[in-house]
Amino acid sequence: MEEPRKKKITRQGLRQTFKLYRYIAPYRTEYFIGILFLLGSSLANLAFPKLLGDLVNSGTQGTLSSDINRIALILAGLLLVQSVFSYFRVVLFVNVTEKALALLRRDTYNHLIKLPLRFFEKHRVGELNSRISSDISLLQETLTSTLAELIRQVIIIIGGIALLAVTSIKLTLFMLVILPPAMIAARFFGKFIRKFSKDVQSQVADSNTVVEETLQGIHSVKSFTNEEYEMQRYSKRTQEIADLGITSGKYRGAFSSFIIFGLFGAIVAVIWQGSVLLAKGELVAGDLFSFVIYSVFVGGTIGGLASVFASIQKFIGATEALFELFDEEEENLTPIQPLTCDELLKGEIVFKNLSFSYPNRDEQEVLTNLNLTIAVNQQIALVGPSGAGKSTLAALILHLHNPTAGEIFFDGKESRTIPLTVLRSQIALVPQDVFLFGGTIRENIAYGKPAATEEEIYEAANKANALEFIERFAEKFETLVGERGTQLSGGQRQRIAIARAVLKNPRILILDEATSSLDSESERLVQDALEKLMKGRTSIVIAHRLSTIRKADQIWVLDKGTVVEKGTHNELMLIESGIYRNLSELQFVG
Repeated sequence: MEEPRKKKITRQGLRQTFKLYRYIAPYRTEYFIGILFLLGSSLANLAFPKLLGDLVNSGTQGTLSSDINRIALILAGLLLVQSVFSYFRVVLFVNVTEKALALLRRDTYNHLIKLPLRFFEKHRVGELNSRISSDISLLQETLTSTLAELIRQVIIIIGGIALLAVTSIKLTLFMLVILPPAMIAARFFGKFIRKFSKDVQSQVADSNTVVEETLQGIHSVKSFTNEEYEMQRYSKRTQEIADLGITSGKYRGAFSSFIIFGLFGAIVAVIWQGSVLLAKGELVAGDLFSFVIYSVFVGGTIGGLASVFASIQKFIGATEALFELFDEEEENLTPIQPLTCDELLKGEIVFKNLSFSYPNRDEQEVLTNLNLTIAVNQQIALVGPSGAGKSTLAALILHLHNPTAGEIFFDGKESRTIPLTVLRSQIALVPQDVFLFGGTIRENIAYGKPAATEEEIYEAANKANALEFIERFAEKFETLVGERGTQLSGGQRQRIAIARAVLKNPRILILDEATSSLDSESERLVQDALEKLMKGRTSIVIAHRLSTIRKADQIWVLDKGTVVEKGTHNELMLIESGIYRNLSELQFVG
């Protein structure tokens, strides 16, 4: 997992962080009560060293005074109060944080899934998943513990120094000069040691990679007689690990010496100075005892501030990264509802002066000034070399991208005047690389119409020639397809995708290389299912196998973003030196 980024605490970062308040606001009463419990617990924590010092003072009187029993009872009561306060503080903070972050996760996912395709083409899935998982987990950790720890530390530092000053201003100044710097130095030294340890672990992982690659590729190693080379490579890595480990050992030894001499030396110095004041009668034994405990509290807390500050920097970085998503403009989607008569498409598509370039390649037009018409229920085949713009044209019909110039009309209506949900609900795509969700066959077919009945799902599978293999499985429609459908063959996945499209019952059908990677038997079954599916619909077929499109009403040959040839199979075969004829002859000769 990616290490959470740190950000400097800036005004912009704080503004972004305060946006979180709208998620905490519904539960602010609980959060405020949790803050009160935190304050109470922290103040009770501050009272312990003072009461312990009073207990020591009572004991030095030489008699079992009533003060000893009274202070002991107060300490016991204070322990009980602190434990109760700590319990309620943790429970309240966790309740508020979990409910607030559940709302944040929901809003983040809902926004993410409504973003246009161009956004996902610019961002990796791992990066987006990190926003929802690791970044929000970091917010969770900060809201439940880091902020509480910051408040506790501030109370202990301010309250502790105030109580120290009341006990002895001389000893307080002495302590502040030597103990906090030692604690801070110990914290940074420890962080440096941990970084060095990570480097050692990284080097060990690299050496293990050498072993893994060598043993997996042992056939190649022996074929090229490179045993000696691999032995030297591994020997070099192990020597680097040993050198790094020896250096790390020296640093760890120095750290141990520093802790003994520097940190404990500073505490000894405070006790020595306190003993001098004790000998002069300026301090009593119990107060010195309290002072030493307060000193350790304050010094350790000051040293720990660096860690809390680093966590808050990461928290601000995670918050900014998360809310950057919300600055992205969503697609204008509407709730799915039964279509009215005016919204139903007949299936006519007209491209008028249509051009398109991808945002990251503005200078290179993928489609250039297309003027074409697809009639209702007509079957159009798109062919041409890779990169000619066939799949891009299909994406524009689905409105996954907006044209750079020109317009697309559906039944005479400009596409941008039709709500996206209404348009896409009447178009189905069967791609070459079918994506199946890791559930059952039933769930994957029903994805085309989530409210479908059992009879509709069964009928869709039958029309897609999918019953032939579904009925052979012991679990039938409840068979798990595995992640991305890996438990099914290519032909089986295609027929599930076709069944999904059948269930959607679209007016416009797009087939993008739907049979290109199948064996002959699977291709026959899939092609038969596709021919059933295309009847009575406007169909756009993208194909490399020209044998599958001979019956198309029109074949459009695209090259470099324009239609260079257009006609039926027989008409195109008559064009001397035509692209379609050359492609066809090459395939059939092959």
